[in-house]
Amino acid sequence: MAQASKVNFVDVGARLRAHRMGRALSPEDLAARLGISRAALYRAEKGEIAKIEMLTAIADELHISLPSLLGVGIEYVDSAVSFFERMRQIEEDSDQIIGLFSPISYLVTTSGYDQVLAEVMRESVAPAQYDEADRILSILLKRKERFAARRPLLASIIADADIEKFLREGLVGRSDLDPDTLTARRHMALREARHISRILREPDIGIQVGVAREPIPSTSFQIVRKGAESTLTISPFRLGHNPNIRLGVGLITSAPEALELHENIAKQLWATSLKGMEAADHVDALIAKYGIGTP
Repeated sequence: MAQASKVNFVDVGARLRAHRMGRALSPEDLAARLGISRAALYRAEKGEIAKIEMLTAIADELHISLPSLLGVGIEYVDSAVSFFERMRQIEEDSDQIIGLFSPISYLVTTSGYDQVLAEVMRESVAPAQYDEADRILSILLKRKERFAARRPLLASIIADADIEKFLREGLVGRSDLDPDTLTARRHMALREARHISRILREPDIGIQVGVAREPIPSTSFQIVRKGAESTLTISPFRLGHNPNIRLGVGLITSAPEALELHENIAKQLWATSLKGMEAADHVDALIAKYGIGTP
């Protein structure tokens, strides 16, 4: 039990880096504010932290609590940049990922999805936030590249209602887009839905997709397992239709009760979800009913 209570300072350094990125501070900027050298901050982000006073100063400067920086209890994250960077860090050496995201786990979307997502995220924010949207996409691409290279086990639960909406409306960041753009976005959604169908019919090794036909929670979450450790991330940020990358508080925790409750939700949804060929046939039926015609 004593071993389990020790602080992992490498993880602390990773959190530090994620929250610094979320505040749009360069290492030089944060080091200057703290009155330390760039090299000292670099060592801190690597987990080489000698004094609790430094952590306290860093937490104050980044406007987070010391327990959040230490990973004690629940880590609260109010920046999409920080949240997705933390997801990237947590997934980096994972063995298994269980995800509930709309319209499907980003990790198995196509490169075409990335190209449109870049436009959509910029549509959803003011020009002053374009840089933030670009930084989020850069983090997302690193997540996808790492997943493709390591291939941890992935179980992705998606809702047929989300697929239907995706096909009917496409991927958009605001409501006043011109008709040609809306048509192009629906064609993109059609291609992505066909990709989902292909995954269901001919799944890659280690990738499982379940299509839920019952209502699912409105909040996305992901459980990441690495050896005997599990981490739960609960996301208020949305990458799909009308994305939200500006407001919300994400939660990250390894608390047994939170993990058990969300694992039970995932198990219940997985047990009743369509899978394999049956799920593919259902997605194809949604495509036939709601997908835009082939150009």
